[in-house]
Amino acid sequence: DVQETLADFGRALPSGYTVRYTGQQQEQQESQDFLWQAFLGGIMLIALILISEFNSVVKPIIIMTSVIMSLIGVLIGLMVFRMPFGIIMTGLGVISLAGIVVKNGILLIDYVDTLRERDGMERREALVRGGMARFRPVVLTASTAALGLVPLAIGLEVDFLGLYRDLDPNIYWGGEQAAWWGPMAIAVIAGILLATFLTLVLAPVMYSVVDDFTVFFTRHFRRDPSEIDEVKISRSDRADAHAPGRLPEREEDEVGVPVALRTSTS
Repeated sequence: DVQETLADFGRALPSGYTVRYTGQQQEQQESQDFLWQAFLGGIMLIALILISEFNSVVKPIIIMTSVIMSLIGVLIGLMVFRMPFGIIMTGLGVISLAGIVVKNGILLIDYVDTLRERDGMERREALVRGGMARFRPVVLTASTAALGLVPLAIGLEVDFLGLYRDLDPNIYWGGEQAAWWGPMAIAVIAGILLATFLTLVLAPVMYSVVDDFTVFFTRHFRRDPSEIDEVKISRSDRADAHAPGRLPEREEDEVGVPVALRTSTS
């Protein structure tokens, strides 16, 4: 509101004079820039580790897609519970959310690759078996993380000092800590719930689509290695045959006698 009110005043200032907003606005902007850089740096480091682990670029993209899509769950959770988008605490929640989502994606994709390479399963069977086998670890990881953040989300307060001294814990919720930790807890809970669904449903679908595209690309735009070797051999033979100073090879009959020598003697 202050910036909108002073917009005309700032444009009417003479040359050499500017209006700059400091104080809490400046600190909030600096915090936002720092958290944005930290988020991008964390995403890049995670991507590099995934590329070195899978020895591929496509599969890390599938996993990182769940991280990006989980931001939708963060925004939905904040809107449902009518909480403000706190730059510091919500940003910390988004950064911490990325690690959990990536872990669940690695559990599923790596096991599917293991089934296809070790057991020789077809892609569809490997995806079904992998989803069934990794359903419990993925759901347990997500549920424990979400339930562990419920006390922060509702602002649960326990007076442990009073519990140990007077046996009076004075349990209540909705305290002052909820206003500080609430946005971070809601961001992680809502984001991880949506990311779990994306890991179990969207990741296998993207894996199948990308695999189909890879097969199509290999079939139509990539030559068979055996054909490439045959072409190389034929080209080398033609080059040797037309090389200067090279004598043509003699033709021999079935018993190994040169054809030209057999004709002259007869």
